[in-house]
Amino acid sequence: MFSKSFRVKSNTVIKGSDRRKLKADISTAFPSLSVEDLSELVPNKEELNVVKIYAHKGDAVTLYVLHKNPVLFELEKCLYPTVYTLWRYPHVLPTFTTWPPVLQKLAGGADLMLPGVVVPLSGIPEVKKGDCCAVKVVSNRAPMAVGTATMSSAEMRSLGMKGRGVSVLHTYMDSLWAFGDKSGPPSIPDVDTEGVEATYEEEEEEEDDDEATEGSEEEPCPNRVPDAPCPGIQELSLADREEGEHGKEEGEDPEDLRSPQEQMDALLLQCFLQALKSKVKKSELPLLTSSFLRIHMFSCCPSGKQLDIKKSSYKKLSKFLQCMQQQHSLVRVKELSKGVESIVEVDWKNPELRSFRTPKDPGIEEASVEVGRAEGEKPYHPPEITTLYSVSSRLEPLFQDAKKRKGTVLQPAEVRAIITDYVKRNELVDENNKNYVIINPILCDCLLEKSEYQEVEALKWDDLFSRTLYKMQHCHQLVFPGQPPIVKKGHIEPIDISVASRGSNKKVTMIKNLEVYGLDPMAVSVALQHRVQASSALNPVPGSKDRVLVQIQGNQVQQVCKLLLDKYQIPCKYIQGLDNKVQKPGRKK
Repeated sequence: MFSKSFRVKSNTVIKGSDRRKLKADISTAFPSLSVEDLSELVPNKEELNVVKIYAHKGDAVTLYVLHKNPVLFELEKCLYPTVYTLWRYPHVLPTFTTWPPVLQKLAGGADLMLPGVVVPLSGIPEVKKGDCCAVKVVSNRAPMAVGTATMSSAEMRSLGMKGRGVSVLHTYMDSLWAFGDKSGPPSIPDVDTEGVEATYEEEEEEEDDDEATEGSEEEPCPNRVPDAPCPGIQELSLADREEGEHGKEEGEDPEDLRSPQEQMDALLLQCFLQALKSKVKKSELPLLTSSFLRIHMFSCCPSGKQLDIKKSSYKKLSKFLQCMQQQHSLVRVKELSKGVESIVEVDWKNPELRSFRTPKDPGIEEASVEVGRAEGEKPYHPPEITTLYSVSSRLEPLFQDAKKRKGTVLQPAEVRAIITDYVKRNELVDENNKNYVIINPILCDCLLEKSEYQEVEALKWDDLFSRTLYKMQHCHQLVFPGQPPIVKKGHIEPIDISVASRGSNKKVTMIKNLEVYGLDPMAVSVALQHRVQASSALNPVPGSKDRVLVQIQGNQVQQVCKLLLDKYQIPCKYIQGLDNKVQKPGRKK
């Protein structure tokens, strides 16, 4: 886990209540520790730091640091001692013994294989599957590694001591050890393995004598280092190197062995070189660095991957281009105006650029990169939205002759035709002025307020229609291409764009109700991220189970509007919050 460097997230001093809880957790996890040992490990008056880190594979780990040495680490709510702690209290964990050359493999990320375990006269320690255990080398009781047992002791014996025995988490000489004072292990005599060590040394001498008598070309080295790896020991410790080092991820792609940051760095360089070789033309120079990234580099990103500079080791485009300029001499970047950088020159004869071969990826499409939709997905088409009206209980007598009961959904033209037919059938058109309709008892009950019963005797045609529609229940119909119509009660919810403040001077833009219009929030989030080069996230909408809102850094209302209006062709009347755009100050006259 700590074979590669990790990233520190936070470093704080532990609180009093947390200190007491930690003591209780240590006492439960390691009952062999006495009260005095606990007081030394977690002193009451000395500073104890809590350091939260991310391992190179993304695991969240909490370290407890005393006197600048990590003494414990917590992974998935389980406490493990470090080698610094085990050197002070070697009896804390059940310990397996192995040969010194195996330690180099363990420090490189391999697990301990059972063929490499040295079985003393007392036998292997009794453990259960998942128990925390330690690993030491022969002749020294000081543990050199910490991990968990992959099976019980009984299973190890029944399998004939074959297979993986200990899943190693932390070793001497790894990055967690290097986070401390880098002191070496103490020499603690181990009575149980003294005989084993003598046997091991005798076998080495016999092998040397055999090689010398056979007259091999390579003369035996008189100053042979005891800890130097030998083939026989490697076979015992690691039955299969690939299985030992990558046993947890069998069949894994070699690219996945790199950290996510290293993979993003490689992707960034690939897109950069491909953009220079196949996209940028000499006539385009000088070219804004932001335009180079948005227009050229993103279009070179392979399908199924997402280019994100913030996940690389450079963090910023300016630092990446500076590296390309100083170390690779590929481009020359210059600040033509204050705060705005441009690529002013490209070395087209650079050997690295000339030898670069554009990878074949037929799935790359600029449109798919911009919109952020998956390969093979159908392009988005906005729905046809129609306003409908449902017959309410109050208006049911008015629609009775047309055999339209309560809840019947009608289009505005149908409502107008039914009302016109009702008026003409009951001869309610005013003979003196045909623009007016005389109010009969049914129209009075359905359309007039109580205060109007004695005052209003006739209504204009337009007023009659508008009052009827107002008294009906509003509905809307959505028709997506190739799908049956969807009718829902109430007005359709507009896409809501709002800007909120976070902290002192930070703003975020939030977009809601995208699902109503058949838009995928994830696709919109990726498209916006590509457009504005800002981080985005999906958060659940409070009070809703199946909806999420898209949140993106900064006031991006203008870019959101362009995306919805131009790319997705959502009508302007169905977008709410257009007035939240950043207002640019006008020129002073």
